[in-house]
Formats: sequence, C-alpha cells, structure tokens
Amino acid sequence: MKHPILGLHHVTATVDDAQDDLDLCVKALGLRLVKKTVNFDNHHVYHFYYGDERGTPGTIWTTFPYKDHGVPAGKEGAGQIAVTSFSVPAGSLEFWRKRLASYGVPTTDIESPFGDASIGFSDASGLRFELVANNHDHRTAWTGSVERDAAIRGLHSVTMIVRQNQRTLDLMTKLLGYHVVDESENRVRVGVHGGGPGKVIDIVSDADATGARNGLGTVHHVAMAVSTADEQLRLRQELIQYGCNVTEVRDRCYFTSIYFREPGGVLFEVATAGPGFAIDEDLSGLGSSLKLPPWEEPFREEIEAGLAPVAVA
Repeated sequence: MKHPILGLHHVTATVDDAQDDLDLCVKALGLRLVKKTVNFDNHHVYHFYYGDERGTPGTIWTTFPYKDHGVPAGKEGAGQIAVTSFSVPAGSLEFWRKRLASYGVPTTDIESPFGDASIGFSDASGLRFELVANNHDHRTAWTGSVERDAAIRGLHSVTMIVRQNQRTLDLMTKLLGYHVVDESENRVRVGVHGGGPGKVIDIVSDADATGARNGLGTVHHVAMAVSTADEQLRLRQELIQYGCNVTEVRDRCYFTSIYFREPGGVLFEVATAGPGFAIDEDLSGLGSSLKLPPWEEPFREEIEAGLAPVAVA
C-alpha cells in the first residue's frame, strides 16, 4: 500500500491556566494563536490552537486549559508523550535562552541523542518542551514577535515512553509507513518521507516506567496528518484489521479525526490536512474571536459566560 501519513499534524495537552498558556505560547514562544474555540467534547473549556501563519499541519500545538474544573495533575510515565520538541534555526539557542529567561522561564541544556543542539524548559503546568536547533528545516516561520532567523518553524518531534518498543515499532513501520531513522541506547527515532523536522517521533523504552496518568501538565495525544478523508477511512479499516480499537471519524471542523492507542498505550490521532483554520475567519484575523462549531452556536451566550476572560498580545 501507499502509506498516507505525511508527518506530524499537531500535539494536544492539558494545561492549567488559560492566560498563562496564552502568555507562554504567544508572547514567549512567538507562536500564532490560529484558533480560539472550545473543547468539542466539553464546551466549558477552551481549546487553543497555535502554529504558523495558517496553522499548517506539522506546526500546530494545542491546549485544553482546565483550571478550576477539578482536573488533578497528571503523572508522566509509560503510554504517554513525555516531551514536545519545536524546531528552531541553528545558532538561535542563545537568543532563546535570553528570551525565555526574560519571561521567567528557565532553560537547561539538553544532551541530544542525535547530534542537534537543544535546550529544555517547562511551562507552569509542568509540561516538558525542547527547542531543537538545526539547519534542515525550510518551513516559513511565523514572525509576529520573533525575528525570522530565530523563530520557531513548527514541531520538530515528540518523545513517547513505552515499556517495550517491539509492538509499537511493528505498528509504526509495517502499517503507518514509518522507518527507523536512528537509534541511541534505549531510544529509536522513526520518521516518514525521509524524516527530518516535523516528520519524526522518538520512542523511548523504559521497562520500569510506571503507567502514565492524564491530567494537568501532560500531553493528551499526538496527531499525524493525512491528505484526504478517503485516505483516513482506508487507514481506519487497516488499523481495525490490524487489531486496533479505532474511533469513528469525528468532525473537528478544521479537520476530521480518528483516534486509537498504539500497543504501548500512547493515544494517536490521524487528522486530515484540511479544510484548515481559515474556513470561519479571514487569514489576517485568525484567533481573534471565539469560534464555535455550528452545533454549539445555540449555546454561545452560556458558553461565553462560563469561560475565563483572556487577553491575547
């Protein structure tokens, strides 16, 4: 078969405070807020999408801010995305150390297993991030507040933790079209279409890892991109035949999605590349107003009254 996975689509996490999240992602990291909407499964909670100018698949980071909704802190462990990495230009890490420090975000130097210089930091919820400096990423960065020679290009990769990687690798290489790009100790990097920023996933094996628990400060899922709804449906059938428990296709307005857990327990999503975030807002105004799916519009007044007020720089 022709494997339809294009690369990463987005990563979604559960965070604490909505304003803290906006300040980190927009002000400190210089990402664009491309959509301010609600969690389609819980309209009492925001869903923020950040990315490049258009929210191109592979650049998207998304969050559910669950402050004051009784959600406890999560726990890192097996069956979870532990680190989300963004791609930045080679030579820009000193800029990022200083910039993040100016926003009260300390950084640490990371010993990269595959050679690219990296720094790590965490958000107020405890989510772990890395900035990976490289000269292999030719995507056009959003430069709303960060100059082009330093700005984030998009997602670089995610790091997932499993107890044993054999069945995970089997699914990813035999069905999803990934191939092994590199290996280092207990880590295997897999990629599609040659790998590179936005197209790789690191699988870390830790036989002694305790099970992860979703909650504040943890990644909920990682999404991979496919071009069309037909490819998504075909892949869904192949996943079911493989033995995965796959959801029905879900309408996320800006794309359609299916969800399943890979053998190591990490929640995967496969999302279509379109129709994209400009279907209900002009490109110049993305993220400027609260957008609701059509089925939630009758409840707009109630929804808006229950959401915390936020300001976007």
